[in-house]
Amino acid sequence: MENTHKLVIIVGSVREGRFGPAVASWVADQARAHGGFDVEVVDLADVEVPLALPAVSPKLAGDDYPRPAGMEPLTSALDGADAFVIVTPEYNHSYPASLKAAIDWHFTHWTAKPVAFVSYGGAAGGRHAVLHLENVLTELHAVTIRDGLAFPNYFTAWQDGQPLDPQAPGYAKTLLDQLTWWAGALRSAREAAPYPA
Repeated sequence: MENTHKLVIIVGSVREGRFGPAVASWVADQARAHGGFDVEVVDLADVEVPLALPAVSPKLAGDDYPRPAGMEPLTSALDGADAFVIVTPEYNHSYPASLKAAIDWHFTHWTAKPVAFVSYGGAAGGRHAVLHLENVLTELHAVTIRDGLAFPNYFTAWQDGQPLDPQAPGYAKTLLDQLTWWAGALRSAREAAPYPA
């Protein structure tokens, strides 16, 4: 469908026993029910994402950037996406190293595309992680969505893969409505003229 946008949901944590896949699965269900997206979930635990980077910048190298072969599913997904949802926990008031590495291995893949955030954690619900991600992705010329989802004390706030807060689906709809608007606007803009990065 012409009005359907390719949405990539990224599971940012690779930690043993992580809760991210449960959150991402629920978000994917919400996005599919929304109807505005073709949804793909990319779990960084399934992708080769080394911490050591090549000497050359991905911005300068472009298509010749020497990424590991095991990173191809991630690179391809980012390249084809119209929009992103990043699912992240909060580790020590920030986001996981796995997520930073995945972002740093890419550059133009984020440019002029909208990014929304779904976070989880203790009392803050991952909000510190999101603040840091907003700074990083703004540097990469992405457009961050204001209305995100945060799940404080997720370990008592979820049951059987579902959040216990009855308002959570409504908050998700707001996020997805904003995300689909930006996805359409930015896709049209990218098609009309190259982004002046």
